[in-house]
Amino acid sequence: MKTEATDQHTETTEHSQPATQEAAGGHSADAHAADGHAADGQAASTGSPKGGEVFTHLIGELGDHHELNMFFGHFKVLPVIFVDNGLKVYANEHAMVESGDYTLHAGHPVRTSDHGHPALDLSVTNFVAYQWIAMAAVAILFIVAGRRYKKNPLAAPKGIQNMLESVVVYIRDEIVRPNVGTTKRTMRMMPYILSLFFFILFLNLFGLLPGNHAATGALGVTMALAVTAFLVVNYVAIKDAGIGSWLHHLLGGAPWYMFFIMVPIEIVSLFTKPFALMIRLFANMTAGHIVLLSLVGLIFFFENLAVAPISVAFSVFIYLLELLVAFLQAYIFAMLTSVFIGLALGDHAQHDEHGHHAEAH
Repeated sequence: MKTEATDQHTETTEHSQPATQEAAGGHSADAHAADGHAADGQAASTGSPKGGEVFTHLIGELGDHHELNMFFGHFKVLPVIFVDNGLKVYANEHAMVESGDYTLHAGHPVRTSDHGHPALDLSVTNFVAYQWIAMAAVAILFIVAGRRYKKNPLAAPKGIQNMLESVVVYIRDEIVRPNVGTTKRTMRMMPYILSLFFFILFLNLFGLLPGNHAATGALGVTMALAVTAFLVVNYVAIKDAGIGSWLHHLLGGAPWYMFFIMVPIEIVSLFTKPFALMIRLFANMTAGHIVLLSLVGLIFFFENLAVAPISVAFSVFIYLLELLVAFLQAYIFAMLTSVFIGLALGDHAQHDEHGHHAEAH
């Protein structure tokens, strides 16, 4: 079948004329079908991956896709959106393929006309869908807890309400308040820090479910989180301490005549902090999944059931460790963001906006 598709592709290319648009369109559709089946159906044509191919195949599944991968299912329900000589919108990946405008090569869309990639991909991908699910889950939990408070404001919290209250109070008293200083600033920063903590936590936990992926194992996701932290840290520092104090902070406490050395160093440190947040979260979540896949892949690599008990035992241990890491990374991201806010404020951390007196405890 692959040889026939190739011969047909060659014959159509030799006999097609530029003025015959319908023939060119037919050639694009045929080439697209051949390329699409070659990219997506490689496992079917060559058989299931064996030996060393298993690990490569599993690692490839960790990346982002234009289809929703959940609980070992592959659902082509996500819209594909390109900005490429205009706005191109397709209901799903299958509709994109059927249109004949694009084909799939190694899982990535390419134009059938010149084999180039779309100028801008705004599609709802697998990781984007996971983020929406995490945001919806967090919103539902807090809406339910909030309604219980409104219904019985004087009743003792219980169930999910009690759990969320315990976490919120801990984050307020042990993470945000000791680092950002005043109670006023603490209450102002709580919505952001809580959003960071629960959003990252739910993404991490969702990625541990069977057949799911961790969106926090993608650099794009962790970079977006780090950028928001960078903007919030510097906004709070400028707003509360003033632009003059923020610029003076670039001296790092050194005399003014050392500015030509200290200012470049401090500017670099402004960007290394969010960069560290980005890489730490990405590396920890990706490493755990790679180790898990490696241990499971050993069974298929050796093709021996005797390896299975050892592989499964270590996999369970790593899985439990990953469960701890899921909570730990959310805690660390929230903690470091609060610490960076306090460091950016400097001596103004214990004062209200623009040098007001410290609040009484």
